[in-house]
Amino acid sequence: MTNSVFIAWRSGDDTAGRWGPVARVAQGPYGYRFVYTKGARALPDFQPFVGMSDLNAVYESDELFPLLANRVLSKSRPEYEAYLTWGGFDPSNPPDPLALLAVTEGRRQTDSVEVFACPQPDADGCYVNKFFLHGVRWMLPAAQERIAQLKTGEQLELRPEPTNEHDPHAVAVFSLQTADAIKIGYVPRYLAQDAKELYEKCEPGFVQLNVERLNAGAPLQQRVLCRMHARWPNDFRPCSREEFQPIVADLAGVQ
Repeated sequence: MTNSVFIAWRSGDDTAGRWGPVARVAQGPYGYRFVYTKGARALPDFQPFVGMSDLNAVYESDELFPLLANRVLSKSRPEYEAYLTWGGFDPSNPPDPLALLAVTEGRRQTDSVEVFACPQPDADGCYVNKFFLHGVRWMLPAAQERIAQLKTGEQLELRPEPTNEHDPHAVAVFSLQTADAIKIGYVPRYLAQDAKELYEKCEPGFVQLNVERLNAGAPLQQRVLCRMHARWPNDFRPCSREEFQPIVADLAGVQ
């Protein structure tokens, strides 16, 4: 069960903007709790969300905050079952809202917000994470054609791009099922640094990326669901950088 998610925000335009975590929402016996992270202070032009104007406050609610609730597709929508299936969920047993948002990312074309969960080791102590392939709409026609031909379970390859002009931490995803490997997209920005660290720390073959689902009728941002599996290095601490830390930790008396 996913009991917490981070909220990422984009500073700048859609092609050259800088993404970073700005808040964390957790669910517990108290209901839902929202806190801003230090990334909210670091990103240029970030403005607090409506109804949560104080970066130094802790917000609590019995119900999921509107900022996130409005990003979960209504059960009354005709595409609701397909929406769950695209994310790999069973429509007959819908997940809790945070688990759903952790995969669907709560993405909307009208704003600069995305939702994600911090990876946790599984029962075998391995890294397992599912995410939708990013950057599909910016890929070349050959990549679009290759994406349409992907098969469930097909192996993909991670390739860090340190010379990427928009993000030196970018990690590209390649399809290997042709004579020449074809770049088909990217690991989400907020997971890229951790994916790059795993790539560098693990021996070849210990990091595997596969097609979990190919959703032919879905919007581009939900077209390819990937599954990443890797050994969990002893010193690997995802989502531990300064930008992920809560601002309230700096305040006296706040636990």
